[in-house]
Amino acid sequence: MSTMRAVLIKDGQGPIENLYIGDTAQPVPKHGEVLVKVVAFGLNRLDLLQRQGSYPPPPGASHILGVEFSGHVHELGPGATKWSVGDEVFGLIGGGAYAEYVACDEGLLIKKPAHLTWVEAASIPENYITAYQAMVKYGEVKSGDNVLVHAGASGVGIAAIQIARIFGANTVTATASTKEKLDWLLSIPNGATHVVNYTTEDFAEQVKKTTSGKGVDVIIDFVGRTHWEKNIDSLAIDGRMILLAFLSGSEVPSVNLRPILYKRLKIQGSTLRSRSLDYQTELINSSSFGAVADQITGAEGKGPIRTYIHKVYLWNEIQQAHREMTENKNSGKIIVTVS
Repeated sequence: MSTMRAVLIKDGQGPIENLYIGDTAQPVPKHGEVLVKVVAFGLNRLDLLQRQGSYPPPPGASHILGVEFSGHVHELGPGATKWSVGDEVFGLIGGGAYAEYVACDEGLLIKKPAHLTWVEAASIPENYITAYQAMVKYGEVKSGDNVLVHAGASGVGIAAIQIARIFGANTVTATASTKEKLDWLLSIPNGATHVVNYTTEDFAEQVKKTTSGKGVDVIIDFVGRTHWEKNIDSLAIDGRMILLAFLSGSEVPSVNLRPILYKRLKIQGSTLRSRSLDYQTELINSSSFGAVADQITGAEGKGPIRTYIHKVYLWNEIQQAHREMTENKNSGKIIVTVS
């Protein structure tokens, strides 16, 4: 059995200090899979939760951290016909990206355009597929809509803001906790049209001012408990709220159902990692997502969507990378390169 290096967790879970690079079995591609030699992988908050033992990988997925990566196709599994050895790709996986090699279903890979660097490519899958699913598939954003995106400076937040803009949203309000993040979100191309510091301002009041009292048509929320009442207050008639996480907790002490009924609100929970292979493959290969992906241009591109990199770490700096995200210092994506 071949071995490889990977980022492992001492005792299987625990604090940042339990992360280390060690030897483990190299995956063998199954039917319809390819083996990819990883060049770079992205960090996501779900990695922090899994490391702590509170977000186990889906059944059948690797227990190694990491759900997105870029790299070269190294080997084809039986029945894999879509790719050739040497192809440059990036992709999505249920787990295992923090490693030298990852086995991935061929339908979950996307060809890396020449204008994207390996780092930029690794920053796309989890963020942009999640944001597309939330904003377009479930949020049903359309021209003229008013949109509110919480955690606006996160990777998914930045992706959601830009997707809303290219779909013709009238206003896109983003929340964050610091002036630096808010100023940055206003400055980037196709960034937020309005911003709110949720630690010092009432975002419900602000979006009502921005929309002349109408409220927002779409909310993308990662926060949960502390934002619930203001989110409901912020929504317009027939508004849609998509819940992606519960950073402040999942239980709301009391809920007034009246506005949900009388404003005809649609509240949708959305996950990606736990979805079936067929669902993920169909989503990634849909013409609608393809149209979005074609517009992701990277730092040197000229299209309407860009991927923003906060910081790049070497993988022997994985503890520092996790600490950076834990301390909520990033505006944009944290990427780790494998060497």
